Amino acid sequence: MPRSLCLTRQCLGLVTRIECVVRPLSGDKGMWTLLFAAGMSGEQPSALKAQGPFHGPVAAESVLDAIAESLVLHGYQAAEEIPIWGLHLQGELRRINSDAAQSQRTSPAS
Repeated sequence: MPRSLCLTRQCLGLVTRIECVVRPLSGDKGMWTLLFAAGMSGEQPSALKAQGPFHGPVAAESVLDAIAESLVLHGYQAAEEIPIWGLHLQGELRRINSDAAQSQRTSPAS
């Protein structure tokens, strides 16, 4: 099961939300990525970002932990809410995997 995290912050009556998930990249090479969706709670995400690739889930999770700690220092709190932007994050993962596959097809053979 992929590790995920939801953080929220209230400011001036608005709730900002960040959802994070650690997922494996395609290709069975043991590479993982960290995906983020951010925006106003109750709306579509205004930003999708990815970090990585990382060699294994533990490396990606340690980066997720460090980012979460930093966000907590900036007023975010872990939320026990159901992730609402899972489809957006899945689409971003699909795009990353597609870009990587396209890059492998167009790179010269070794």
